[in-house]
Amino acid sequence: MTTLLAFTVLVALVGLERIAELVVSTRNAAWSRERGGVETGLGHFPFMVVLHIGLLVGALVEAWVRRPDVPSLLAWWMLALVLASQALRWWCIATLGRRWNTRVIVVPGLAPVRSGPYRFLSHPNYVAVVVEGVALPLVHAAWITAVVFTVLNAGLLAVRIRAEDAALATLPRTALPPTTETAGA
Repeated sequence: MTTLLAFTVLVALVGLERIAELVVSTRNAAWSRERGGVETGLGHFPFMVVLHIGLLVGALVEAWVRRPDVPSLLAWWMLALVLASQALRWWCIATLGRRWNTRVIVVPGLAPVRSGPYRFLSHPNYVAVVVEGVALPLVHAAWITAVVFTVLNAGLLAVRIRAEDAALATLPRTALPPTTETAGA
C-alpha cells in the first residue's frame, strides 16, 4: 500500500470516528435537553462543522494534489500524535458521559465535571482538537492544511471557549439536590 493510500485510509477512519462522535453527541444532547439543558453559542456552530470537515477534505486534497515527499520520521511522529489526540478526545467523552456533546448545552443544577482530564485542564478536548489539526495533515506533509486549519481554529476556539465558560459560569460549583428536572441524571 502506498503512503498516500494509507493516509487516505487514516483520514477516512478519522471521518468515521467523527460520525461515531455525532451519534453519541446527538443522543447526549437529547438527554441534556430532556433535563432542561440550555444551549448557547449557536452562532459559531455551523462554522465549526465546516472547519472540521474542511480539515479532512483539505488534508486529502492537498496530499493528492501536491503529492509531497513525506519523511518517515515526520509521518510516524504525527501519527503518534493523532492517536494520542484521539485517546484524549475519548477520555474527555467518557469522563463527561451523557453530558458530552458537540454543542454548548448545560443542564441547570449539575456542577461542572472536575474529574478525568478536567482535573488538569478546563478544556482538554480542545487540546486534542489543536494537536489533531496540526498532526493529521502532517502525517502526509500537508502543511498548508495544517496551517490554515490552525489559524482558523484559533479564532473559532477563542469564541467557543468564551461561550462555554459563560455557560459553565451559570452552574453551581457542586451539584444541587435532585429535583424533578434533574432526577435520574
